[in-house]
Amino acid sequence: MITRRHLLAGAIAAPAILKLTGPARAATTLKISHQFPSSGGDEGDFRDRLVRKFAEEVEKRSNGELKFELYPGSSLMKTNAQFSALRKGALDMSLYPVSYAGGEAPECNIGLMPGLVSSYNQGLAWKNQPVGQEFAAYLESKGIRIVTWIWQAGGVASRERPLVSPDDAKGMKVRGGSREMDMVLQAAGAAVLSLPSNELYVAMQTGACDAGITSSTSLISFRLEELSKNLTTGRGKSYWFMLEPLLISKIVYDGLPKAQQQLIDTVGAEMEAFGKAGAMADDEKVAEVFQKAGAKIHDLDAATVDKWRTIARDTAWKDYAAKTPLSAKLLKLAEDVPA
Repeated sequence: MITRRHLLAGAIAAPAILKLTGPARAATTLKISHQFPSSGGDEGDFRDRLVRKFAEEVEKRSNGELKFELYPGSSLMKTNAQFSALRKGALDMSLYPVSYAGGEAPECNIGLMPGLVSSYNQGLAWKNQPVGQEFAAYLESKGIRIVTWIWQAGGVASRERPLVSPDDAKGMKVRGGSREMDMVLQAAGAAVLSLPSNELYVAMQTGACDAGITSSTSLISFRLEELSKNLTTGRGKSYWFMLEPLLISKIVYDGLPKAQQQLIDTVGAEMEAFGKAGAMADDEKVAEVFQKAGAKIHDLDAATVDKWRTIARDTAWKDYAAKTPLSAKLLKLAEDVPA
């Protein structure tokens, strides 16, 4: 069994250890951490199910040479520590909302830029468009490689009054999910809170937060229907799409034999259809869950999405583009991807 210390020793030593002769080859075990609840079988958070399917398929196709240990619910390390840990090789893999890394890597905030992505097809098209290629190269320069592209639409759970249009935000304490979304909310008159989605329940329960914007799947998994009288869904239309990919540390990836690298890439790409289907199913399911709990359901129309996008263009987009030359380039390239 190759130990973690052997794996992190570097791209030179690891292949030498892994390329053993004879029928028996040493297994490499990779740890996958994420903040989302554990699932069981075909039920539960699709992000955890995706990670489990990925791990099972890679282990099967590698004949057990690659194995995985899964740590859902931030059980291995705190949510916000995962990006830095991936960069250093202290964590092997994570399914991670890239906008959480905006403080450390500001270009990552394009992964939750309000109004920029308006459909799953548009978001998933990034992978093979210049914007996705530039962004993937940027992450690799930071020591992280994208394995599976995953996008999720978001909605709003609110304790009391609904948050549908920008006019509703005035005076509310809202969790937006990214610096850029916070800027839009502030321009609409809201106070903002910065915290991971797995901390939303307590914030809403204590009254520190009036409304939380997060993915449909998180709205379900973190049981926010227990605290909410209103839900604005992301089904059909949304101004909130988050890039939440499966990532691998480049230090770890580069230390694997080429055949194992190719296997991770292949299976990772195969998981994208599952991710899209899971996200879209939860956009519908969240409305059922909240309605059953007694909440009022609100859907967005094109005019309302345009109101949010107009504010975003004048605030978040402008601010992001001014950060770095690469930020400006990524924003322009993203705007060029058809909806």
